[in-house]
Amino acid sequence: MKAKERRPLRIVVMISGSGTNLQAIIDATEAGHINGRVVAVISNRKKAYGLERAEKHGIDCVYFPLKPYKDAGKSRETYDAELADAVTLYQPDLIVLAGWMHILSPAFLERFLERVINLHPALPGEFIGTNSIERAYEASRQRKIRRSGVMVHYAIPEVDAGEVIIQAKVPILKSDTLETFSNRMHKTEHRVLVQAVALLAEKLTE
Repeated sequence: MKAKERRPLRIVVMISGSGTNLQAIIDATEAGHINGRVVAVISNRKKAYGLERAEKHGIDCVYFPLKPYKDAGKSRETYDAELADAVTLYQPDLIVLAGWMHILSPAFLERFLERVINLHPALPGEFIGTNSIERAYEASRQRKIRRSGVMVHYAIPEVDAGEVIIQAKVPILKSDTLETFSNRMHKTEHRVLVQAVALLAEKLTE
């Protein structure tokens, strides 16, 4: 008897910047390394280059800025709830935060329990928040650390916390410049993120 084929995972990616990690996911889905497809890309920045990447692949793009809500005196919970409404329209199985620069509140996360994952360029409990790569490099120059890393974890209201799905260590070499270390970190981000999404594609479409 022929095994039943798994349906493709419906993926929404949320970005704020250039979208290199988004591109890694798109490439992996198109190459068949991930059993799924990116059905929409959400950005809180109108000029985020990731939106252009998505458009080139015929993927729906949604610009959803926070500023109009702030200017109108609306709460962050209102923004997150209406953002969740916009995402729900695409019936996602998985939501990937790939450089999304807003902390999501329970008003969003509770709508998609255990279906929102975040990529962070550091290991669990290390260099929480922004500029993690630069901070790790500076710590290495001060001889405090010899390695950093990358993790993909389930998103929770606490910053860069939540159960880890996949992580990978990245050595910081004595010969490294910030540029060479950053390049190695970004390559690891792409690899680890694709691995995590592929793993969840198997789990969520069983």
